[in-house]
Amino acid sequence: MTPLNVQLLLTGNELMTGDVTDTNSIVIAQALKEIGVEVYRKVTIGDDESLLKNEIISMSKSADVLIINGGLGPTVDDLTAHALALASNSKLTLNLDAEKHLQRWSIEKGAELSKANLKQALLPESAVIIPNDIGSAVGFSLTLNKCKIHCTPGVPRELILMLTNSLIPEIRALLPESPCYKVKRFQVYGLGESNLQMLIDNNFPDWPSSLDLGFRAKSPFIELKLTTRTSAGIDVLPIWEDKIQRLLGAHILAEIKDNEFSMPEHVLNLLSDRNLKITTAESCTGGLIASLMTSIANASLNFEAGFVTYSNQMKSELINVNSKTLEQYGAVSKEVVEEMALGALKKSNANIAIAVSGIAGPSGGSPDKPVGSVWIAWGSESNLQSAYFCIKGNRQYFQKAVAYRSLDLVRRFLLNISEEPFYTHKLNKS
Repeated sequence: MTPLNVQLLLTGNELMTGDVTDTNSIVIAQALKEIGVEVYRKVTIGDDESLLKNEIISMSKSADVLIINGGLGPTVDDLTAHALALASNSKLTLNLDAEKHLQRWSIEKGAELSKANLKQALLPESAVIIPNDIGSAVGFSLTLNKCKIHCTPGVPRELILMLTNSLIPEIRALLPESPCYKVKRFQVYGLGESNLQMLIDNNFPDWPSSLDLGFRAKSPFIELKLTTRTSAGIDVLPIWEDKIQRLLGAHILAEIKDNEFSMPEHVLNLLSDRNLKITTAESCTGGLIASLMTSIANASLNFEAGFVTYSNQMKSELINVNSKTLEQYGAVSKEVVEEMALGALKKSNANIAIAVSGIAGPSGGSPDKPVGSVWIAWGSESNLQSAYFCIKGNRQYFQKAVAYRSLDLVRRFLLNISEEPFYTHKLNKS
């Protein structure tokens, strides 16, 4: 059976000049790949109405589905709607559904609907709206030369939502039934792509050819995919899925089905299940861990207080770290982070704590405690654990890595997982 021919047309002068990196075509291609569809052809052109019109006509003659990305905005260089109208020999008309969407969007933003914005409601007369739940520009579809053309916004967040809610389900419906196509996706933390590949290669030199192994970095996670398109692959998939889960253990946070959880969501869900509350005592991360937690709706049910104690004085005054401990061991030490955690627990009446103190750099290190050094404490008053890490990278990378590592250590603590994560190997310092 002939595979579905899907093509992409990306538009925008900024893509041609390199001022903007084309990540949208990657997002579209990966979303299509999840349903077993590969992009047949991709074309990128600038903001030229004649070029756009001609390319739309040409691609529509060979494609089953054409996804056009970009050019739906309110400015004069947003040309997709007019070019598609020219290509399909139709007129631009005021689309009432698009106009209503713009009116609702303006009210939500507390702004007046401008003439420039109304340009986004002028669409080819046969166009059918694709909803945009978060942006001003609706998407739209029409058929030309038996090709279904979908026009999508260039704003990545809006594109992703439109793909998820509308386009991918519609394109999936065009596919023939294929009992041999199946994908298993896993959210992995604590292993980089190269280490993950090496680990699998070393343990499974007999990996079956009927199963495709795929990796996608989605910082701070890796998405691991097992894909099959054959009956032989369907038969062995459960066996190898089990082997992967046994090999990676708690590095697999979850199987990805519909929604992916963030690391703080994983932790907050576990806390909620156990009716526990968490607190944070942060030095080198400057409140990033608390910020990640409170970015999740209803976090207040399990997180009531966090402490940012950047100076030694504040460590003593706010969370009762003994000044003698600071003087004897230094702020970046096992003794200090454990006192930070215990002090935060006492002040907040929480059940679980995370405490971090480290050297984010670029200066401030020493031979004994180089830049990148951090002590993390986590757990409860009766079962407090701590570990040393040296995390190399710039200041922002260091802070993010410390925050996510801390949350992962709490996740493991709440799940009562005894196995050491990969990132602690040879890093603990007594």
